[in-house]
Parts: sequence; C-alpha cells; structure tokens
Amino acid sequence: MKKIEAIIKPFKLEDVKDALTEAGITGMTVTDVKGYGRQQGHSELYRGAEYIVDFLPKIKIDLVVANEQVDEVLTIISEAAKTGKIGDGKIFVSAVEKIIRIRTSEEDEEAI
Repeated sequence: MKKIEAIIKPFKLEDVKDALTEAGITGMTVTDVKGYGRQQGHSELYRGAEYIVDFLPKIKIDLVVANEQVDEVLTIISEAAKTGKIGDGKIFVSAVEKIIRIRTSEEDEEAI
C-alpha cells in the first residue's frame, strides 16, 4: 500500500476529484495548505503599500491506494492538475505499513 500526497492549485481540486472518482478512487482527505517552491511567492499592493506574499494557497490531497493502483493514480492526478504553468504542484509517494478501519476493524487493503 502507498500513501500519495499531492499539492495542487486550489482551482484544480474538482478536476482531480472528478478524475479520481471516475477511476473508482473514492476516499481522500483534502487540506488547505500554504507554501512556495520555485514560484517564490509574489508582491501585491494593498492600500498603496506593497507587501510580499511568501506563502501561496495550495490544496493537499492525501489518499492511500493498493500498490497496483499507484501508477494509474499518479497519471490521473498529474493530468488533471496540470496547467503547464509554474506552481502546478508536486506529488509524493510513500509506503504505508498498516491500515485499520476503526468501525469494522478491517485491516490493510480491506480497510482502504
């Protein structure tokens, strides 16, 4: 089992969710986050004063999938979240040792 964490632009969330749902991936956690990478933020003008916005709003999607689904999910997220512009985000994949569904006590892949 693998945990996939994707950091994407907020306006691409519905596209990613719809594409994953269409592929049968239904469980995910979504978090509002802020950060920066190569974008390095930007400056804005507010009431005549310029200030630097270092951390840009992003969305973090967390989901756990079976090993055989990883490549498909990575492709889906990459294609659905891509705008072709700087700041599209990143995807991280890490191993998951154990899962337990609290309600039923199901474990590992049965609990996904």
